[in-house]
Amino acid sequence: MKKHPLQDIVSLQKQGIPKGVFSVCSANRFVIETTLEYAKMKGTTVLIEATCNQVNQFGGYTGMTPADFREMVFSIAEDIGLPKNKIILGGDHLGPNPWKGQPSDQAMRNAIEMIREYAKAGFTKLHLDASMRLADDPGNENEPLNPEVIAERTALLCLEAERAFKESAGSLRPVYVIGTDVPPPGGAQNEGKSIHVTSVQDFERTVELTKKAFFDHGLYEAWGRVIAVVVQPGVEFGNEHIFEYDRNRARELTEAIKKHPNIVFEGHSTDYQTAKALKEMVEDGVAILKVGPALTFALREAFFALSSIEKELFYDTPGLCSNFVEVVERAMLDNPKHWEKYYQGEERENRLARKYSFLDRLRYYWNLPEVRTAVNKLITNLETKEIPLTLISQFMPMQYQKIRNGLLRKDPISLIKDRITLVLDDYYFATHPEC
Repeated sequence: MKKHPLQDIVSLQKQGIPKGVFSVCSANRFVIETTLEYAKMKGTTVLIEATCNQVNQFGGYTGMTPADFREMVFSIAEDIGLPKNKIILGGDHLGPNPWKGQPSDQAMRNAIEMIREYAKAGFTKLHLDASMRLADDPGNENEPLNPEVIAERTALLCLEAERAFKESAGSLRPVYVIGTDVPPPGGAQNEGKSIHVTSVQDFERTVELTKKAFFDHGLYEAWGRVIAVVVQPGVEFGNEHIFEYDRNRARELTEAIKKHPNIVFEGHSTDYQTAKALKEMVEDGVAILKVGPALTFALREAFFALSSIEKELFYDTPGLCSNFVEVVERAMLDNPKHWEKYYQGEERENRLARKYSFLDRLRYYWNLPEVRTAVNKLITNLETKEIPLTLISQFMPMQYQKIRNGLLRKDPISLIKDRITLVLDDYYFATHPEC
């Protein structure tokens, strides 16, 4: 049985080599295709993850099961010529979060079935997250769940993943990530408040209790494949605010990981950090960097820019325009469940947030039929006309510079993908010590 490639990254970290990996946590086809093309260009292995809310046995908000998600990713890879063995599939926040309003027995049954489906589908990097309070858990709903309960449920999830792996006779044993000192899947709701850094005590307790629970269930060998613990190193973002990484604030925590020879940190909500900050995180032992909303935020920026270009080019025939921005706004207003808990200001503030928030709740609407129709119409319209450099300079100045230097074509698909690539560049720089 061969070693998991993510274990090699842990080994390099422990040798003092600041190697890392970034995890693209998105179900958006534009983002995934761009990421796979980027991996092919760089000649590197790529980590693609789906979250429990995006993808589960009931379809999640994307309508995809784990097997569906795998087939989508592999189909894109085949189209662009990227070998499947260059792709690691991961599952994020796998646990009872989608069913936290249900009693614990039902919620955990669903969570166990979900982890089984992920493992059977060939996902080999599994973040086990049982931290959320369920409907019949004792105590106040705002209090943290008993850490011993979290550890026990985490072990039950691992037990099912191990069973599914053995049944599937896969050639690569899964590796596990534990802990969840981050906001729940979907993003933070604490605009403007300070972000705590995980205490060393809480980190060590997570490791200690989870190891005990694994051993209680006979998961000795599986514990050796726990490669990372999710912690909060002090990075986060809200609607308009970004909490920047401060390695001095996190120093006590990052020193503590050096005592663990087989474990690194996984950082969530690293979106919008500078390239320098991301590199410092990897140097400090946060070797797995999750990114998601920043990529769809960049995608949204590209489409908004192209929509402005479209309106200039079709000013005399406005009926032909896709009206992409207006279509998305109407879709969000007609179906507010994905943003109303996150944007709670006056309507003027909410209008701006729906379009421009760093939380990018707009990402939940790309798969709606009316939005997909507008996307296709916008791209088709711009493919029928020569886009003047002047408009690209006005609305997509970074892409304009690349076009002028002969590095980029000016068709709409190339412009969209390049905007996403600018985000990937920062993560590649951060996770490759030779950069």
